[in-house]
Amino acid sequence: MNSGWHLDPIRKIVQVFASCITAATILAAPAQAAPQRVVSINLCTDQLAMLLAAPGQLVSVTALAQNPEMSAMAEEALAYPANHARAEEIYLLRPDLVLAGEYSTGPTVAMLRRLGVRVEVLPPAESIPAIRDQITHIGTLLDREAEAADLLARFDTDLKAATEHRDRGRAALYYANSFTSGGDTLAGTIVTAAGFRNIADDYGIRFTSPLPLELLVMSRPDRLITGAKWPGQSRSEAILDHPALAMLSPEKSEVTDADWVCGTPAVLNAIRSLE
Repeated sequence: MNSGWHLDPIRKIVQVFASCITAATILAAPAQAAPQRVVSINLCTDQLAMLLAAPGQLVSVTALAQNPEMSAMAEEALAYPANHARAEEIYLLRPDLVLAGEYSTGPTVAMLRRLGVRVEVLPPAESIPAIRDQITHIGTLLDREAEAADLLARFDTDLKAATEHRDRGRAALYYANSFTSGGDTLAGTIVTAAGFRNIADDYGIRFTSPLPLELLVMSRPDRLITGAKWPGQSRSEAILDHPALAMLSPEKSEVTDADWVCGTPAVLNAIRSLE
């Protein structure tokens, strides 16, 4: 009649015993080994991986990392085999960790994961806190936490020295096709860190959006920062030769693409370039 009453204590004993076994198994499990063959398929993860990886740990970076017009570490990248972010070539490198960006080729990431390759996708770092977080995160992925902490400490020290200045006035970012960048972009972060007020804020622009030349001229910025021109002839860049821009600001700076592209410690060079 009361067999259930007799079973309840037994069930409780079994549950406690099972919990103890599970806990013991977790404690006894070895920590995940540091990755030995890391491949990066994103320009920005390329650079952070080169800064943090142990000797021999990073086996390939993208071809973009070797392009001095795009990469702040082009010279260092020449020491690594280049890849073009294709699934076949990445798989043949036998990676145990692939670092990808949020905008990396989706099919490549999906195929590598289907093949059992560990792929970590990182978002672009568009702010100083995001840059700090990314340094720490990649240091953890590579099992290089101490090196990441050292890099972060140097970054913070240099950032403080580079941003100790007074208000420098108002600045405008202006690129091909009449685009500008607001405060929620890496370029906007650099401008603000350099002590300027971004005119994009006047028009409610937070990301990268078109800005009519007329509004730019009427804003009368103290500093005009334009995009560096690429080889060849592009109609999209013709706006940067407009006479109004030449008369607009007493000071003009060209964006150094290699230092402005990725959220890495290289942004310090971009901040200093606006002094």
